[in-house]
Amino acid sequence: MNKQSKYDNSYLKMAKVWGDLSYCKRRKVGALIVKDRMIISDGYNGTPSGFENICEDDDNYTKWYVLHAEANAIMKVAASTQSTNGATLYITLSPCKECSKLIHQSGIKRVVYCEEYKDTSGLDFLKKAGVELVFHKIQ
Repeated sequence: MNKQSKYDNSYLKMAKVWGDLSYCKRRKVGALIVKDRMIISDGYNGTPSGFENICEDDDNYTKWYVLHAEANAIMKVAASTQSTNGATLYITLSPCKECSKLIHQSGIKRVVYCEEYKDTSGLDFLKKAGVELVFHKIQ
């Protein structure tokens, strides 16, 4: 395993641990944004501030307003003095098409993920936008 793969593996492990903080029952997703080998933001999927921490409805479907891990991480950076321009996003599940727009627009240049979402249109969009995509199984 080369040096970059070791970093990718470690950051993905940390994103997975971060995702364990999620209150969602169906799927826990964690995200880290790293720039110059420094974690500048983190996030996990969950409800917006002020809402009860219940992500699924009575039929076990995810509520429409649940925020995705990468969206939470990007919004956290927006409220700081950091910039995501040129950063790497480590996420435990590949991004959906809506979050892919946020990723591209925020200037993130590399996305490393360890599980592929059933709808790959987000990955297709990011590839077309020139974002480097890396599938990396955690070891």
